[in-house]
This record gives sequence, C-alpha cells and structure tokens, in this order.
Amino acid sequence: MAVAAHQTALKGAPATGLTSLFEAAKTRFTRYRIYRQTVNELSELSNRELADLGLHRSMIRRVALQAAEDYIAR
Repeated sequence: MAVAAHQTALKGAPATGLTSLFEAAKTRFTRYRIYRQTVNELSELSNRELADLGLHRSMIRRVALQAAEDYIAR
C-alpha cells in the first residue's frame, strides 16, 4: 500500500512542472501581446498627439514595455 501512495506522489510531480511551464509561457505571451498592442497603437499617433501625451516617438518601446509589465503585475 505504501508503494502505491509513493507512485501517486511521483506521478503528480512532472505535471506540476509542466503546469508551471505552461503558466510561464502564457504569462510571456500575454506580456508580448500587450507590448505589441501598445506599440502599434502609439505608433499610429502623430508626433503632435504623442506630444500632447507627454511622449516622444523614441519613448514608445519603453512605455509599451512598462505597460506590459504593469499589466502582468496586477
């Protein structure tokens, strides 16, 4: 009986690792999706519109990266 309980415990171990791997991939994909969406939306704005937001075109990637990190941190 002790052997059966031990085997059950070992069976669950790889699934936990696989689950955490899947969750990490899901988080990375979500972060990338938010990053790309933010870059695309800000890139469509004119320089005047960006200036109204207090941004320069060179800041778009950094702002998008921060937006993606903040979204994941919530």
